[in-house]
Amino acid sequence: MFPIIPAASAADSGNQEGIFGFGEDGGRTGVTNLVSNAGVVATDVTGVGTARSGLAACEYGNDKGIFGYGNTGSIVGTTNLVSNAGVVASDVTGVGTARYVLAACSYGGDKGIFGYGYDGSDRVLDSNLVTNLGVVGTDNTIVGSARAYLTACDYGGDKGIFGFGYTAVAYAGMTNLVSNTGVVSSDVTAVGTARENNAACGYGGDKGIFGFGHSAATGYTAITNLVSNAGVVATDVTGVGTARNGLAATQYGEDKGIFGFGNTGGGNRVGMTNLVSNAGVVATDVTAVGAVRQYLAACSFN
Repeated sequence: MFPIIPAASAADSGNQEGIFGFGEDGGRTGVTNLVSNAGVVATDVTGVGTARSGLAACEYGNDKGIFGYGNTGSIVGTTNLVSNAGVVASDVTGVGTARYVLAACSYGGDKGIFGYGYDGSDRVLDSNLVTNLGVVGTDNTIVGSARAYLTACDYGGDKGIFGFGYTAVAYAGMTNLVSNTGVVSSDVTAVGTARENNAACGYGGDKGIFGFGHSAATGYTAITNLVSNAGVVATDVTGVGTARNGLAATQYGEDKGIFGFGNTGGGNRVGMTNLVSNAGVVATDVTAVGAVRQYLAACSFN
């Protein structure tokens, strides 16, 4: 009699490796850096696709990723698919409102969503769903406070959360949950220090973490906020590692995370990384590998 092997859950699939990509290094760049399943960041890979900054990225299809939108000097809606081997494909013509300093996360176990951002004249309440084949859909109007410089991650195995950012008048700390069908909910009252230009990723298989950024209260910071598997954001945890903003984060090793790159102030772009354990504990700085830069994006694959 053959043994019964249970199907893998959404939380158990993918997220073995990660990729940091694009950003601003004094100019705009398209270089990428792969992250191994042990959290080791590789040296630069020559960029494929239009060099840009202020873009976003997420996983889709359980084992692939997508970079999207950004600023090339012009605001664009361009996307670039990432294979399950970490190979970045050439540009795909943009769908939806061209914008930058937006956020993205996966949902539904195998799909993704881009949301919010700045279109050059105002902050928008647009989202674009990504199918499990990497096809980006047209604009959907979403709820919540319009803002830019926010971030997002998945939680609960098949849901997502947008958080923080900057509205037209102030730093923001509110969050918006994303259902497993890609529906964005109204604002949840802020928990933790309101800030912009932070980063977020999943950890522990079904939880998430927001970290770093810039706030009116603290300036550049390394504080973090854990997200439970029910989407509840916890209060501030004292920062570990160099305070900075304009960084990115991704899962790796299935249940761990990594923050990387950013700006420590005064135009000082950095390349150090900070690993996140499967219990959500952030480690001290790891020496930079790759081109120092800010306003990049990251996602998991494989």
